[in-house]
Amino acid sequence: MSKISQAEYDVAIIGAGAAGMMAAIEAGRRGRSVLLIDHADTPGEKIRISGGGRCNFTNTRTTHANFISQNPHFCKSALTRYTPTDFIKWVNAKNIAWHEKTLGQLFCDGPSIQIINMLTEHCEHANVETCLSTSVERVEKTDDRFRLLTSEGPVVTSSLVIATGGKSIPKMGATDFAYRIADQFGLNIVTTRPALVPFTFGTELLEQTKPLSGISADAEIRCNGTSFREALLFTHRGISGPSILQISSYWREGDEIEINLTPDINLYEDLKAGRQKNGKLAPHTVMATHLPKRLAEWVTKRAHVPEKFGDLSDKHLKALAGGAQQWRVKPVGSEGYRTAEVTLGGIDTNDLSSKTMEAKSVSGLYFIGEAVDVTGWLGGYNFQWAWSSGWAAGQVI
Repeated sequence: MSKISQAEYDVAIIGAGAAGMMAAIEAGRRGRSVLLIDHADTPGEKIRISGGGRCNFTNTRTTHANFISQNPHFCKSALTRYTPTDFIKWVNAKNIAWHEKTLGQLFCDGPSIQIINMLTEHCEHANVETCLSTSVERVEKTDDRFRLLTSEGPVVTSSLVIATGGKSIPKMGATDFAYRIADQFGLNIVTTRPALVPFTFGTELLEQTKPLSGISADAEIRCNGTSFREALLFTHRGISGPSILQISSYWREGDEIEINLTPDINLYEDLKAGRQKNGKLAPHTVMATHLPKRLAEWVTKRAHVPEKFGDLSDKHLKALAGGAQQWRVKPVGSEGYRTAEVTLGGIDTNDLSSKTMEAKSVSGLYFIGEAVDVTGWLGGYNFQWAWSSGWAAGQVI
């Protein structure tokens, strides 16, 4: 990647991730001189690690309802103008093989570097100048332009796009840069916190659940009027898995979550119907027909029921079923930004144009992607927001 070759550009984009590269491509295609800057050595680092290295690059079920924001309607404009179908066309044009895993989630068959290479090639064809391993130390506004002081020297630009993401996964270089720039120019910040993140348990509960570490089960998780039905995974720190990551965006510290480990059946009625036939069996053996063995033993132990299934009263059966289908637990916290896939909150959408992503009070200043207070569910939605918001800005910068 080149070093900064000139002093002035039409567009400078800080952040060579999904949103930043998309905005750069679209602006470059319009004939704009574009400088794409990132402090990392390589572009698209979060793309590279996403989806277990296969990049869950979009979700065919994307609507504004899959996003959390103080203004739930803000994302509609960008999402409807640049859709999953539009990005899939790019992927298909590069002959990148992909598959739908579940619930509309699209993954590459091969490594995620294919998506990065595709975007990099589009940047090159659009004459985007990419400068990596470059830090931006200061941003100033001078009349109708911005002046950037970078580690490679000063740059002047008419349009400045901030695409540096949120605070999630700091070991990859995530910082609060976007929020600092927003604050510098008087934009409001919706309080940020980790999202799509595993929960941690307190010492007492963790001692009880540690033997379950590594066990996965299909589960329905409820919290604050929202529910998700996907896999749950017990860990050595608490619980994780897609269902937990999803509900974490709706959870607040001190909240209780309710877990249903057998969501497909009325477990009480099923146990009651089989009590006579399975009377000589141990209760945990019967429960193991519905749950992984160790989890069945754990649920049964917590229910404090007799040793023979035939000796269980209706009250015992309700306790056993309730332990599996109405397990209420209060996490002590989450694993934080260290493992959070995204950052909830960010630049207040009231301060941005939903059509262009430009700051309403600062002409020429744009915020796109994860930095904005638009957070998607797990499953490719956040990448689609990156593509859509980057595309929207790229039409006007």
